[in-house]
Amino acid sequence: MVKLNKIYTRTGDDGTTGLGTGARVPKTDTRVAAYGETDETNAVLGIAIVHAADANPGMAAVLRSIQNDLFDVGADLCIPIAAGEKPDAALRITQGQVDRLETLIDSYNENLSPLTSFVLPGGSPLAAALHLARTVTRRAERATVALLLEQPESTNPVAAAYLNRLSDLLFVLGRIANNNGSGDVLWTPGANRAQKSNGPDPE
Repeated sequence: MVKLNKIYTRTGDDGTTGLGTGARVPKTDTRVAAYGETDETNAVLGIAIVHAADANPGMAAVLRSIQNDLFDVGADLCIPIAAGEKPDAALRITQGQVDRLETLIDSYNENLSPLTSFVLPGGSPLAAALHLARTVTRRAERATVALLLEQPESTNPVAAAYLNRLSDLLFVLGRIANNNGSGDVLWTPGANRAQKSNGPDPE
């Protein structure tokens, strides 16, 4: 059980932070970036949940469960895998959690019409929040892949797979939030290339 009695410790004033093992590393460390950006993903999902609470309570429940998974991802990333580590010695994200995301993607995507162009972030407030969460998730994934390349033996590859699949799910949920795709804002390639600007319209 996690118990936090004191919020500030001053131990990070020297530019270092503690991993789950207790080891101190610079706050710019690749591992810190990976779980820090995963934390940011979780925070942005919180904004989407606020929008979904009334618009789509079922989706809000799914997103809240994912927030819990993201804490699992962060816990996994903040503790490097030790040589000879025994199963369940540390909390690790599992393939089953990735599979659950794939099941959700297939279920939500089943009744959506195929896309004829890329989707611009926007539409409903919920869709816009989901697209923001999707792009932040991609950043967390890139940071985790960088860590995996740098420290392959001490990093769980399933954490990167989870973030990869999560970004796909958030894209699909963004379409659901846009009236099942009918409210999607589609990219028109080169739409403004032939237009000449005469300055801003007067108000």
